[in-house]
Amino acid sequence: MTGSSATRARWVDFHCHLDLYPDHAQLIAECDRERIATLAVTTTPKAWSRNRDMAAGSNHVRVALGLHPQLIGEREREIGLFEKLLPEARYVGEVGLDAGPRFYKSFEAQERVFARVLRMCAEQGNKILTIHSVRAAAKVLQHLERELPTDRGHVVLHWFTGSAAEARRAVDLGCYFSINSEMLKSTKHRGLVEQLPVNRLLTETDGPFVLVSGAAVRPASVSDTVTQLAELRRVSSENLRAQILTNLTTLVSL
Repeated sequence: MTGSSATRARWVDFHCHLDLYPDHAQLIAECDRERIATLAVTTTPKAWSRNRDMAAGSNHVRVALGLHPQLIGEREREIGLFEKLLPEARYVGEVGLDAGPRFYKSFEAQERVFARVLRMCAEQGNKILTIHSVRAAAKVLQHLERELPTDRGHVVLHWFTGSAAEARRAVDLGCYFSINSEMLKSTKHRGLVEQLPVNRLLTETDGPFVLVSGAAVRPASVSDTVTQLAELRRVSSENLRAQILTNLTTLVSL
């Protein structure tokens, strides 16, 4: 996903787990056919090589190197493999922190791994990260402020559900926000999304974890999210679609 490939795209899905769908290869082809600039996130560094190889010929799919915070309890040792692979990856994700009740017992280890990921990204420079922050927005921002200078990497907060004050703090740090359809179902989160700077918005599906009518959303579902987001922001769908593409082009060109 270079500046030019972002320009050729029609839609943006900046956070999707393509390898968790049964038709992974067909989905990559679908993203190319529908011109959806898609960031295929991984949950462990062991998944990186296969994902990268499958998307190697794609014009619109790029793969992120990840170590999901919900898996740190069992997979913290894979940070060594992550470190080995990081020089090959422009995109990093899914990484971050999760302080939800199911995962809080590993929170200390999550912080240890997340801080190390950010330091490595800062050392290498020019990485774009998609970051998970469930019940941990303040902690994520604290780590970003401490470990990743704004001139050493670029951050997209995936499915952000922090407070308005935390959102303003994130904006001041240069963060972007990827919005999915599930976020727009909540009155509270709709109010937050409505206040975010329009030049920091991207769309995502987080498929296959988001369901519509019982079926997992696919990258093409971002067109519905753009429509909903445009209504919320009181602009035309076409103007918002163009703005999101401009935002992506700006981000990948930084």
